[in-house]
Amino acid sequence: MRVKDEVKQKALFEATIKVVNQIGFAASSISKIAGEAGISPATIYIYHENKEELLVSTYVEIKRGLGEALLRDFDESRPIRDTFKQVWTNGFAYVAKNRAAFDFAEQFANSPYSELVNTAEVDKYFEPLMLTFQRGVQQKIIKDISFDLMSAFLFYPLMYLSNRRHCSGFELTDENIDLAFDMAWDAIKL
Repeated sequence: MRVKDEVKQKALFEATIKVVNQIGFAASSISKIAGEAGISPATIYIYHENKEELLVSTYVEIKRGLGEALLRDFDESRPIRDTFKQVWTNGFAYVAKNRAAFDFAEQFANSPYSELVNTAEVDKYFEPLMLTFQRGVQQKIIKDISFDLMSAFLFYPLMYLSNRRHCSGFELTDENIDLAFDMAWDAIKL
């Protein structure tokens, strides 16, 4: 039995993102991804059962990295608004540094592959944020709405504004990011 190599795993992760972003899910193949990663197609099967599992695991890994980035400097003792503002700012910083991963995740989330994701596995990366939301509701700072509805008004604007295809004219200046956060916050605050 061959041992998994972290260097190859990282190359495979990056190659999957690059190939899918260039040619899409349907045209991507194990062979093309392996070629981009500089490994043999057979090597991929040491790490993944099939193409679908490779794509799902790539998405889950991106979400793990996003969760870590959003929760950087997370301090539950801070005021709720300040906590969400930090997460918001971290989100823009993540997208700026990880544009290709962000593009892959967005494409994946809007594909049939998204139905293959274990959402409980992904949700655990964002649990402190969900708990902060619940605390905000209990303290009557945030409207008593579902987490999905709150996310739609607080985090989907971040994703929309970060998407060059949707907002090619939106400059990611501190002033614009602050203004956009204030508007999103106004939508969910009590």
